Amino acid sequence: MPLHRLTNIAIGVPNLAETAAYYTDFGLTPSSADPAGRQTFSSVDGGEQLTLVTATRRRLLRLGVGADDADDLDRVAASLTRLGLAFSRDEAALVVTDPGTEVEVRLEIAARIEQSPTPVPAYNAPGVAARLGDRAPGVLRESPVRPRRLGHVVVGSTDQEASQRFFTEGLGFKVSDSIAGVAAFMRCSTDHHNVMVQKAPVSMLHHTSWQVDDVDEVGRGATAMLAKDPARHVWGLGRHHIGSNFFWYLKDPAGNFSEYYSDMDCIVDDQLWTPQDWADSRALYSWGPPVPPSFLNPDDLAELMTGAHAAG
Repeated sequence: MPLHRLTNIAIGVPNLAETAAYYTDFGLTPSSADPAGRQTFSSVDGGEQLTLVTATRRRLLRLGVGADDADDLDRVAASLTRLGLAFSRDEAALVVTDPGTEVEVRLEIAARIEQSPTPVPAYNAPGVAARLGDRAPGVLRESPVRPRRLGHVVVGSTDQEASQRFFTEGLGFKVSDSIAGVAAFMRCSTDHHNVMVQKAPVSMLHHTSWQVDDVDEVGRGATAMLAKDPARHVWGLGRHHIGSNFFWYLKDPAGNFSEYYSDMDCIVDDQLWTPQDWADSRALYSWGPPVPPSFLNPDDLAELMTGAHAAG
């Protein structure tokens, strides 16, 4: 796939210092700040992948997508022209805004991420004693959890169908699975999804998702975050059916959800994957605690709608 990853995101928040402290606790590394109200963070493998910017309301401002070369930018430019969408273009990047999510997408020539493999733990199971005379590695770890890279973002769109066309017909994302009439899970890499666009009464950021090594790191990361502030908890531990990943969701001080995840489905051959339209409980999860109402309808939804209306 010529597109190969999410490079970075910029999130607008009204409480920059407080939110920046949260993402430092989350395991991202603060890499730069400026007096104008901007703080940048790095993941272990992805480099600078998160920028927080002072804004009147929380929202996803920018989404970066990596492409291999200028030919990829040319193909996207032609597709956007067919859709009648205006964009700007230089030698290294193409910038276009999706009206439904109000997100500026920057398609940029970027190097592919090469991740050092995580050692696969030996698990004991019925009839298989793979780990003899040792404690499980997951219970021996003491270092803080550090996200390896940004995996995906979930955004709300006031015109979900148009936003789906924007990402697929315009940018070249592929649909991996969908929830009938509600949302589409789309990929620009071998991950099951890098962007999910869901129907919403207002353009909004639902959550960002950050890859960690395994389910032990999901649990350890969330446990450390909750030890510092139990009010950060949203939903977890669980396992999604769509995408198959383990998850634990937390909430930053601006109201955005952030997810630790591991073990996402990997799609390397489109011919071997059949997208499905889900309409039952598996659209949300395979196992875990019941879905909290605030996950489906964030507590500040009415405030976001009022703020968006005032801004318009």
